[in-house]
Amino acid sequence: MIVGSLLIAASFNLFLIPHRLLSGGLSGIAMMIGYITGGNIGWLYLLLNLPVLIWGWFAVGRRFIAWSICAVIASTLFMQLIPVVTVTDDIVLGAVFGGIVLGFGTGLTLRYGGSSGGFDIIASIVIRKRDLPVGMIIFILNGLVIAALVAFSHDWNLALYSLVAIYTAGKMVDIIHVRHIKVTAFIVTTCTEELLAKLLSHPRGITIIKTRGAYSSAERDMLMTVRTRYELEELRKTIASVDPRAFVNIVETVGVMGDFSKPKD
Repeated sequence: MIVGSLLIAASFNLFLIPHRLLSGGLSGIAMMIGYITGGNIGWLYLLLNLPVLIWGWFAVGRRFIAWSICAVIASTLFMQLIPVVTVTDDIVLGAVFGGIVLGFGTGLTLRYGGSSGGFDIIASIVIRKRDLPVGMIIFILNGLVIAALVAFSHDWNLALYSLVAIYTAGKMVDIIHVRHIKVTAFIVTTCTEELLAKLLSHPRGITIIKTRGAYSSAERDMLMTVRTRYELEELRKTIASVDPRAFVNIVETVGVMGDFSKPKD
């Protein structure tokens, strides 16, 4: 969370703010206010996040918001420590690399149980109801901020460069934050009960399919389970610890209908 917050602050002070670009979301609004009034963008970022964090405390969950509060405060403090320096004179490079660093930092905070505040929290509320990519939700919300920038400044160049930064950040978030990407694992094993004892502790359903080898005619069980890519490494370790000789086929899942969790009965 601290590393993610450091990257977010670095993207603001080293790439975006020197070129007067926006990051979108509440941070983008804080930047607009800061550019117009000359106020401290870091403290404005914290101030604008307070009502969203309070809303998220009741709508999302206390643990998630507690980590988000830590990330927002850390980002604000890092913005006071990192000087506003122009790393590159090229505004295109500033937009692209600012978006990459911002997206990487934001993705880290989301991946490890928190967020960088603002629209991240709104997006996290949305994906609890609908299985949608976080990065694209944030991109759409941030597009509204860019529309506001055009309306107030009438500067299409800054708006379009800012849009490049926001889009790049959104794509980076989807690369780092992979909880919404589903995979289906087909596990052919001779240790069905031992493997089930381990796997059923996780809130994902498992279907047992009887199989017969075409060459050996040996009958075995095949376990089919859908997991997120984030959970894939844990699944691999569990299978290897119980049945190292198991045959596992993992394919990416386009979509899931029905309950994506272990049934209660």
